Amino acid sequence: MRYLLELKEDDGLCRQAQNSGTFYLFHNLFPFLQKVGSKHLAPQISASELKRILKKFKQNKQKLEDSVLIGCSDECMAYFALDLGSLEKMDIESELKGSFIELRKAFFQLDGKDAPLLSLAQALLRWHDTHKYCSKTGQPTQKNLAGSKRVCHTNGIIYYPQMSPVVITLVSDGSRCLLARQASFPQGMYSALAGFCDVGETLEETVRREVAEEVGLEVESMWYSASQHWPFPNSSLMIACHATVWPQQNEIRVNKLELEAATWFSLEEVVEALRREPRPLKQEDGRFSLWLPPKWAIAHQLIQEWVKQQSTMPA
Repeated sequence: MRYLLELKEDDGLCRQAQNSGTFYLFHNLFPFLQKVGSKHLAPQISASELKRILKKFKQNKQKLEDSVLIGCSDECMAYFALDLGSLEKMDIESELKGSFIELRKAFFQLDGKDAPLLSLAQALLRWHDTHKYCSKTGQPTQKNLAGSKRVCHTNGIIYYPQMSPVVITLVSDGSRCLLARQASFPQGMYSALAGFCDVGETLEETVRREVAEEVGLEVESMWYSASQHWPFPNSSLMIACHATVWPQQNEIRVNKLELEAATWFSLEEVVEALRREPRPLKQEDGRFSLWLPPKWAIAHQLIQEWVKQQSTMPA
C-alpha cells in the first residue's frame, strides 16, 4: 500500500516501475484475453514485450505513459493498464494470439484474480477518456503518470476519479429469495435488486426506497454484507445488503420502467442454478433456465450467503 502511494505521488518512481512492470491491454475499453485450455486469462505483458509491439506497429514507446497504475504484486511488481484503441484491433489480436472481449462477457469467463483488476483498469481508463478538460475553465487537464489524478494547470484544480454508491439487495420472505432482471440481461439471467443512492440518503433509506420502487414491497429488516467496485455504467461502489419482507406481504408489483421481471425463487431452484454453468439454457417450454451472475460478482456472493443461511435454519 505504501509503495503504491509512492508511485502515485512520484512520477519519476512511477516511470521506473513502468519500465519493469507488466501491462494489461485494452482496445477501446475491451480487455485482451487469451484462451488457455478451457480457461480464459488476462495476460500480463512485460514492458519489454509491449515496447516491441509498439515499435512493430510504428508507435513511440512514450505511449506507455498513457497507461494507468492498477496495483502491484507482493514483490512490488507494478501492474498497469493501457488502451491501444489507436491501433488496428485485428493486428494486435493476431500478434498476441488472443481477443479483445467486451468486459461484461469477459466477467463470465475469468476467475476471481483477474476480474477485479480489469474492473479497476476499465474504470480508470474510461474516466481519463471523459475528463480531459477542466469543468471550470474548459482548458485541457493533464494526468499524472500513475493516472491517479488530473490537473488543470490554468487554475491548479486537481480532479480525482470518483465512484457512485449503489446498494445491491437480496430480498427474502423467509423461505424464498427475490431475483429480478432488466431487458439488457442475457436470456434467463436474474440478479439482486440494485439502485444508486440519492443525495442525503442513508444506506438503510436507499434499500427501503429501491425495494419499494422496483417491486412494491416493504422492507422489514436489513443488514450489510460486503462491498465491491463495479465498473458499470461508469464506476460504482456496490454496497451489498440482505433484506427481509413480511411473508404475508410478499406480492410483487414490478416497476416496468425499472425492470423487465422479478420473481420469487425457492431454495431448490437457486441451488440448481448455482450448479449449472452460467449461460442461457432454453427449456422445452421455450423459457430459459435460471442462471446467475458470475462467481466473483457480489450479487453471486449474496445468493450464496442466502443459500447457506437457509441450509442452516432449523426445519
